[in-house]
Amino acid sequence: MRVADLRSFGLFDGLTDAQLAELVEAGTDVPIVPGVDLFHEGEHADFWWVLVDGGIELLRRVGREDNVVGRMDVPGRWAGGFRAWDEHGVYLATGRGVTDGRVLRVPAPLLRELSSAWFPFAGHLIEGLYGTARRIEATVRQRESLVTLGTLAAGLAHEINNPAAAATRAVGALEGACGTLLSSLGKLAEGEISAAQFTALDALRREIKPLAAEVDPLDIADQEIALSSWLAGHGVSRDWTIAPTLAAAGVDVEWCERAVTVLGEPALEPGLEWVASTFSAITLLSEVKESTRRISDLVAAVRSYSQMDRASMQHVDVTEGLESTLVMLGHKLRDGIEVSRDYGTDVPPIDAYAGELNQVWTNLIDNAVDAMNGIGRLQVTTRADGDHVVIEIGDTGTGMPPEVAARAFEAFYTTKEVGKGTGLGLDIAQRIIVERHGGAITIDSHPGSTIFRVRIPIQHST
Repeated sequence: MRVADLRSFGLFDGLTDAQLAELVEAGTDVPIVPGVDLFHEGEHADFWWVLVDGGIELLRRVGREDNVVGRMDVPGRWAGGFRAWDEHGVYLATGRGVTDGRVLRVPAPLLRELSSAWFPFAGHLIEGLYGTARRIEATVRQRESLVTLGTLAAGLAHEINNPAAAATRAVGALEGACGTLLSSLGKLAEGEISAAQFTALDALRREIKPLAAEVDPLDIADQEIALSSWLAGHGVSRDWTIAPTLAAAGVDVEWCERAVTVLGEPALEPGLEWVASTFSAITLLSEVKESTRRISDLVAAVRSYSQMDRASMQHVDVTEGLESTLVMLGHKLRDGIEVSRDYGTDVPPIDAYAGELNQVWTNLIDNAVDAMNGIGRLQVTTRADGDHVVIEIGDTGTGMPPEVAARAFEAFYTTKEVGKGTGLGLDIAQRIIVERHGGAITIDSHPGSTIFRVRIPIQHST
């Protein structure tokens, strides 16, 4: 490439021929080939690209498609080179050739060196520009927080919805069971059974012991058929509603024979209907109790996770934070994900920003689950190590290639599909551990295993 090729570009107004010659000497003449990428979105912007002739499209990936966000088709337009002023600078779009031509490619370090020598004042302005960019980055980080909050809220809503729906169903069924219970009592009264008969029936009811949890459902089904047949044979018209409840409660035909001896044939149906209703009511009350207990536990986990009504810096039990985070992410830890816990009994409380640590655990566990693609073991470990505690979050995913592990903590770097991550999760985690707690976070990854290891001092240095 010659100086004359660049001389007419407004971009180089003010540069002498000698300076342009230095620039040309520092750079490389790169041909533009239609359809061929020159640089890629998200990669380190190690080169400054100046269009000499031809055309380049700038594309960003949105969803599953590449979208054209700009075009370089006027000689003198440029892209990249951000690492001349920011070691974390990355290309904001992919540059792809659309018409034959060529570009001047200058390494970022040489660009910084020449710029500082020629325009020291401009160098300060550029650094200020990057300060603005950083503020924009902070806005994006806020969005990351909102995305995380939305994910957790959706998961929590899912977790609460199940027991809430179960409690609602049980209450509705309980209303029906109570109605049947009262109705059967009325029929027994109309039949004028004696107090002694009712007392004997209630004594029979109390003899029935709940079935063991491991009873084969097929055995219960067989019992239900036998009871239904027996009831029908004794003139019980609602055998199809009474038999299932009695069978589930553990009643057999022998017990029914004793009941008919106590009640007599005329009072048999309302008597057994009353017994069945009491068992239904007990079962449904148990379901309501279990469902509401589950909701109460979830609310307690949310309070622990969010650290509501608590000071920022606290004496923190890391196990409590890990457990509340696992509850919050419970909707992602089902099916093929096995959670294995190994909490050291000698791990002391630490001085920490509990809410921020929970954000770290959220990011690490969420990444681990994604890495396993729905199948694998999530290992959560804590242990004491001198004046530090060590927390490990491990997964049995495919592992990280060395080049990915080397960049894992860089802001905006992600290997997830577009739309599944902003590339800020691990950057935020590192900042919280290193800058806020004086700790360290490292990666140990090989095929089939990745472990994020967090070391935090027990006492916070102020």
